[in-house]
Amino acid sequence: MYNISSIRKDFPILSRTVYGKPLVYLDNAATTQKPLCVLDAMRDEYLNVNANVHRGVHWMSQQATDLHEAARETVRRFINARSTAEVVFTRGTTEGINLVASSFVEGFMKEGDEVIVSAVEHHSNIVPWQILEKRRGIVLKVIPMNDEGVLDLPAFEQLITDRTKLVSVSHVSNVMGTINPVREIIRIAHEHGLPVMLDGAQSVPHFKVDVQELDCEFLAFSGHKIYGPTGIGVLYGKKEWLDKLPPYQGGGEMIETVSFSGTTFERPPLKFEAGTPDYVATHGLATAIDYVTNLGMDNIQQHEQELTRYAIEQMREIPDIRFFGISESEIAGNVAPHDAVVSFLIGDIHPMDLGTLLDQLGIAVRTGHHCAQPLMERFNILGTVRASFALYNTKEEIDALVAGIQRVVKMF
Repeated sequence: MYNISSIRKDFPILSRTVYGKPLVYLDNAATTQKPLCVLDAMRDEYLNVNANVHRGVHWMSQQATDLHEAARETVRRFINARSTAEVVFTRGTTEGINLVASSFVEGFMKEGDEVIVSAVEHHSNIVPWQILEKRRGIVLKVIPMNDEGVLDLPAFEQLITDRTKLVSVSHVSNVMGTINPVREIIRIAHEHGLPVMLDGAQSVPHFKVDVQELDCEFLAFSGHKIYGPTGIGVLYGKKEWLDKLPPYQGGGEMIETVSFSGTTFERPPLKFEAGTPDYVATHGLATAIDYVTNLGMDNIQQHEQELTRYAIEQMREIPDIRFFGISESEIAGNVAPHDAVVSFLIGDIHPMDLGTLLDQLGIAVRTGHHCAQPLMERFNILGTVRASFALYNTKEEIDALVAGIQRVVKMF
C-alpha cells in the first residue's frame, strides 16, 4: 500500500516551518527533497570508503569503484538500457544535452545541417544548439504547438528535409506538465532515418521510462529531480551511437593511452567521463533510484496523477484563473496526457507577487519563465506560477495552496 504518512517521515525537511507556518513544498519540478536513506548512504561512503575510483589498487579505492559501478548497473536496470556501456554519468540533464549537442555536431554535421527541437523546450535544449548555430553554422528548426500546448506532428514531419540530422525534444514539459507524443515523434524520425534525443528531466522521476521500448537514441535526466543529490545525472545513449560520437571533454579517466604523438580513448561510457567523477553522488543517485523502485513507479505515477487531477478540480473554482497546457476537457475532469505540474495565472496578479505572498504562508511554488522564455512568448506572457508535485505531496497541501491563493486574491 502507498502509505503517504510513512513516506513523509523519510523526508524530515517536510515537517519544518517557514515564517511560522507548516512548509508546503510544491516546487518539485525544480528540485525534489532527499530521503534520509540517500543522505545516510552518501555520509557513510564519505566516512568509510572515500577514495578515488578506478585504477586504484588499495582496498578503499576498490570499494568506492564497486559502489560507483554498481550505481551504473542500478541506472541501467531502472531505464532498461541494454548494457552499462550505455549509461554515462554527467552533472545533470543540461550537461547530457550539451554533450550530445557538441559531440554530435562535431562528428556528424556540417554547415547548413538541421536539428529539430520543439516550442516547449527548456533553455537547456535550446541554447546549446544556438551556440552551435553561431559556431558551426547549423540550422535550428522548431516544432510548433497549439494553444493547449500540444505539439503539431504533421508540421513536425514537414520540417524534416535531407539536411535534418537529429531531433531533440522534451519528454514532458517542465512548464505545463504536458506529456509530449514522443513515441510518434520517434516513429516519424526513424522513418526518415533520424536519431532522437529526449530530455527526460521531467519524465524519469514521475513514471516508468523504458529506453528500449521508446527506442530513442539518447535520453538525459538529473539526479536532483528524482530524490537524489545535485550535480549528478545520466546520459543514456545507444551503444552504436556512443561508439561513433567523438569525446566531449579530454583529460583523465577517458583516455586509454596518451603520448605527445597522439591519444587513444577509452570505450563508452568512460570515453565521456573525463576527470574524477562524483562517485559519492552516483551512490546517492542509486540509493534514490532504489527508493522509488521499492515504492513502485506505477504507484508513484498514480499518486501524482491523482494529485494533479485534484489540484485542477479545486483550482478551477478560483475566479479568473488561467491554466497553461491544460485543455478544457481536462479542466472538466477528463483524462489527458498531463503529469505532476499545474501552471497558472490569476487575473492581473503578477506571478512574482502571488508567489511571494504564498511564501509568507509557507507555500513554496515557482514563479517566472521557468527557463522556457520562448514558450512564454508563445503564450504572450512574462511568466506563470507553477505548482509541481512529488511522491510525498498530499491533497491537504493542495487544499492549503488553494486557500492561500484565495487569501491572496482578496488582497487585490
